[in-house]
Amino acid sequence: MAAIVRISSVCHRGGKLLFYRSSLLARPLVTQQKDQDRSYPLTARIHGSSSLRAGSVSKAASLHWTGERVVSVLLLALGPAAYYFPGPAVDYSLAAALTLHGHWGIGQVLTDYVHGEPKIKMANAGLFLLSTVTFAGLCYFNYNDVGICKAVALLWSK
Repeated sequence: MAAIVRISSVCHRGGKLLFYRSSLLARPLVTQQKDQDRSYPLTARIHGSSSLRAGSVSKAASLHWTGERVVSVLLLALGPAAYYFPGPAVDYSLAAALTLHGHWGIGQVLTDYVHGEPKIKMANAGLFLLSTVTFAGLCYFNYNDVGICKAVALLWSK
């Protein structure tokens, strides 16, 4: 099957810029049926308009993306803070930020690679369990041992 896109269907002369045209979103496709020799065009239309999407879903996704960026910048700031001001506040902040950052990152991997409703539910349940155990373990380490900041300092000193 061969796809043929004519230059004339994309490059119309006129006042509009080429990349802002809706004709770029329709791709003509010419195929041949096995029983007949005649060709017939098929077109598929891709809707790029943001008005077709639900507003609340895109708002939630935007807030989630912003939250991921805030946590990433917070982790960048907690690195020097952990070095210069080691203490319980920074230790627990690191525990929360590292757990949340890891939870969101692994969640995106699961979204990309796990398919099928029962598998997705099991993977998400496992992810929540792993994140809970990770956060509890880091808090236990901070409370009953030297803490994350001093543990990293001890690793670097040897």
